[in-house]
Amino acid sequence: MKTTPTEQALRLGSKVVYQIYIKSFQDTTGNGMGDLRGITTRLDYLADLGVDYLWITPFFPSPQNDNGYDVSDYCAIEPIYGTMEDFDELSREARARGIGLMLDMVFNHTSTEHEWFKKALSGDPKYLAYYKFVDAEPGATPANPGKPPTNWESKFGGNAWEYVPSLNKWYLHLFDVTQADLNWDNPEVRKELSEVLRFWRGKGVNAFRFDVVNLISKPAVLEDDYEGDGRRFYSDGPHIHEYLQELVRLGDIDGLMTVGEMSSTSLESCIGYSNPANHELSMVFNFHHLKVDYPGGEKWALAEPDIVGLRNLFGTWQERMTAGGGWNALFWSNHDQPRPNSRFCDTDHYWYESSTMLGLCTHLMRGTPYIYQGEELGQTITDYTSIDQYRDVESLNYYRILQERGYTPEEAFAIVHARSRDDGRTPMAWDASEHAGFTHGTPWLRLVGNYPTINAAAEMEDPHSVRSFFKRLIGIRKAEEVIQRGDVRFLDVPSDKVIAYERTLGDTRVVVQCNFSGDEQPALATEGSEVLVSNYEDESAGVLRPWEGTARIWR
Repeated sequence: MKTTPTEQALRLGSKVVYQIYIKSFQDTTGNGMGDLRGITTRLDYLADLGVDYLWITPFFPSPQNDNGYDVSDYCAIEPIYGTMEDFDELSREARARGIGLMLDMVFNHTSTEHEWFKKALSGDPKYLAYYKFVDAEPGATPANPGKPPTNWESKFGGNAWEYVPSLNKWYLHLFDVTQADLNWDNPEVRKELSEVLRFWRGKGVNAFRFDVVNLISKPAVLEDDYEGDGRRFYSDGPHIHEYLQELVRLGDIDGLMTVGEMSSTSLESCIGYSNPANHELSMVFNFHHLKVDYPGGEKWALAEPDIVGLRNLFGTWQERMTAGGGWNALFWSNHDQPRPNSRFCDTDHYWYESSTMLGLCTHLMRGTPYIYQGEELGQTITDYTSIDQYRDVESLNYYRILQERGYTPEEAFAIVHARSRDDGRTPMAWDASEHAGFTHGTPWLRLVGNYPTINAAAEMEDPHSVRSFFKRLIGIRKAEEVIQRGDVRFLDVPSDKVIAYERTLGDTRVVVQCNFSGDEQPALATEGSEVLVSNYEDESAGVLRPWEGTARIWR
């Protein structure tokens, strides 16, 4: 059945997704880690907020070398997170509240503890073909394996190939060495993964998020990269659209809400992924806007955010995805990103304004908004003082790598403190009690010290809290058709610290203006309009105050 972009907007434009990083959401056992029953106990909180889907990070069996993104069994439950009965209860209770479940499928790679990989290591030819194994050079020995097949770099640091002496072969791992890339050119692999989707559909799952899915199709010819780290050869690969269409068909997920995480992708590819005529994905995450503070494209270095660049990226992706029939996932934050209010704004002096302006900026764009747990509370990055307080494998690797590059330990720590994935993984702050109501044990990761004041219990009682503002934004999206499916156009502004755009549908027009600075900035004229939403209670004609976000409507 053919779906048009208009029908796509009607289906997706009113929805809001809430991401749960299960390890840090709610612990019910006292082991210091969140679990499935913890999510069930908080469903009323989520229903009150107004979200439609819960994206839950992987809770499958895993050695936890990458916090669950190293899966050893796609169709079972990791014991630290509970049981299949716990999942079934969560599924029932969520459905009773009108909330869908979005599972996180890590299909680019498996854990090296997966049964498939273990069989591959035993030399089983069927399972060797499940992964990207390449023979070592002639004459290679365990003592001297020779050069890897390519010079590609792992995204977690170091070479992307690992030598297996017993096989005299190398296997590809674009991420951690314990995350072996699957061989999607093998139709048996594709069939196995489609069966995983069917299994969870049978459990009541009605949405899926696909981890780094645009990396699954590797090139037939492996080449060294003398211009970069190799990603240009395997991102948006040669058979990516074909493989996605087959997965949707065989997995029987056409028509469900799906989102793909796109690593180093292109806008043209994302139009193809999310145009409903192609029957691939409902929408896409792209990360270009979260690299505007990467000097020279380098994550592990510090710079002030380029707001002009941010505006241009938002404008290009919003307008061209709309024109091409694609659909954007709207987000600032997830389990791999530092908290955006600390990153892009000023939480020391304008915590409320910073936290709410960012929400307003993206929630009124064209697409489907995603809220990452604690974002609706204005949770901030860590206040850690030692590298020993971090758990993230990428952060620990780069603390070492940065010092190998010549940084002092203090300089390396400052970079890790600003960039670490653990900045967004600290436990959810539920109340002001010990460990913020997250656990009665010892949290797996240290809480941020400001949780006695920034927590859900305090904010649910305050009609002017960050949470109340996010709840209002969700209500506006559900009430206003212009926000759900209206056109979008970015506007010229008199300041390089302001981002402004308009949404239009028939005679209805909304203008959104956001000040990305701690100084007053000139505002666009809005005569004849009324306030739709603002993060300041009073109006100020002609100017945008520090970190002010405002939307005005003409009907």
